[in-house]
Amino acid sequence: MKQLPRTIDELRKSGYKVLSVKDEMRKNLIAKLNKGETLFPGIIGYDKTVIPSVVNAILAKHDMILLGLRGQAKTRIARSLIGLLDDFIPVTKGCEINDNPYNPVCKRCVDLVAEHGGDVEIDWLAPEQRYGEKLATPDVTIADLIGDIDPIKAAVQKLHYSHEGAIHFGIIPRTNRGVFTINELPDLQPRIQVGLFNIMQEKDIQIRGFNVRIPLDVLMVFTANPEDYTNRGNIITPLKDRIDSQILTHYPRTIEEAMKITEQEAWLTRDGGREVVMPHYLKEVVEEIAFQARGSEFVDQKSGVSVRMTISVMENLISSAERRAIMNSEKVIVPRICDLQQVLPGMTGKLELVFEGEQEGSVKVSRALIGKAVRETFKKHFPDPLQKKVRSTQSEEPKKRDDEYTSIILWFESGNKIEVADDMPFDDYYSELSKVANLKEVAKKHLKVDESKKYELATSMEFVLDGLHQFSRIAKDDADNVVSYKDLVGSIFPPKRRYEED
Repeated sequence: MKQLPRTIDELRKSGYKVLSVKDEMRKNLIAKLNKGETLFPGIIGYDKTVIPSVVNAILAKHDMILLGLRGQAKTRIARSLIGLLDDFIPVTKGCEINDNPYNPVCKRCVDLVAEHGGDVEIDWLAPEQRYGEKLATPDVTIADLIGDIDPIKAAVQKLHYSHEGAIHFGIIPRTNRGVFTINELPDLQPRIQVGLFNIMQEKDIQIRGFNVRIPLDVLMVFTANPEDYTNRGNIITPLKDRIDSQILTHYPRTIEEAMKITEQEAWLTRDGGREVVMPHYLKEVVEEIAFQARGSEFVDQKSGVSVRMTISVMENLISSAERRAIMNSEKVIVPRICDLQQVLPGMTGKLELVFEGEQEGSVKVSRALIGKAVRETFKKHFPDPLQKKVRSTQSEEPKKRDDEYTSIILWFESGNKIEVADDMPFDDYYSELSKVANLKEVAKKHLKVDESKKYELATSMEFVLDGLHQFSRIAKDDADNVVSYKDLVGSIFPPKRRYEED
């Protein structure tokens, strides 16, 4: 690597030109676009919506706000912006606000250059050192963001409080020549939001009563939930007016995009030396839970349903299978449909209900959402169990139903039932499901599962049963960790007991 200049004179001789942070990001963005490079790695589902808006804002050298519900990758996008910064930029060595060596603005650096000229040493900052972030909370002050008088500094350096050297700079000036993000902007008190006006419009700051304005070179990025989501505060209109671009984010719009996000974020591989086998339709069920929740009348849609819920659900689902594998000394971790009851802890704390009732309310809604998710996913892979195919018979005989589920349903109507549990050893689990007539054949036919892959086949067979239950073709009972499948009519109208007469 070529030796970087170490003094201002060496920097001038190298011909280096200092660009503003927005010009620098614009230059690098154009270069990436020309090369067809990925602009924001790890951001999925925004290629045609959010990312073009962010690109336009950077090309226009705009400050921006990312507006959307929780769990829509707003902070991740903001942090990804450093990928558009130069590998290194020069700053005056020891400067608190990363001064441009050619044009220092803080008193310390101005005095230093006046005294030593081109011999003043410089440092080089990497992109990670040029990013600042602050979560807006009610206790944030102007001193935190912009700065204040530091009495300790004044005392140690024997300065008067009116001396510019007594200033303690806040987090925004310390991110000078970089990207600064304020998360959850509405939570910032209105009087603190007013303090951002100068940064947004005049691009400078003023601290206390000092008769000096310090110009800043910073890209400001804000994130916020829609105003109708929270009663904690809102964005004051004059500040909104000063933010150049407002970019709306959204949740994944397809199951496929949602699955990619969960696979990227969730801990799917485990460290115990066991192989994890995750059937593809179970991945779809997990994502479908969130899609159902985002359309549910029982879930408060103003608060949203974060993608963090599906990540937690997926991790809990695998953990339930891992627990079983450890207990039964099995080498393969394969989730089952009955494991879905173990994902409730990953859901109940992330769903805000329209009407908060008793403690069991969120559990009931979560169970219902899981059921709807199984039903919708089942419809994608299997024929509709409610689509009747009637076989013609003689006029005096009743018409009989004739579809591929008939033999399964008749098996249960004959008084048979099966029980599976989330801690049942695999051999017992597979053997129990194999009792049901034609169940294995239906699963193999529509899910294209080879019989040699018994672990996947067993879960597929339970998926068929649960799907039939969701379409009210067979009955299902949950008791702790045990699930039983049985005849629907028999469960509604149990056989009457006969009593002998005395």
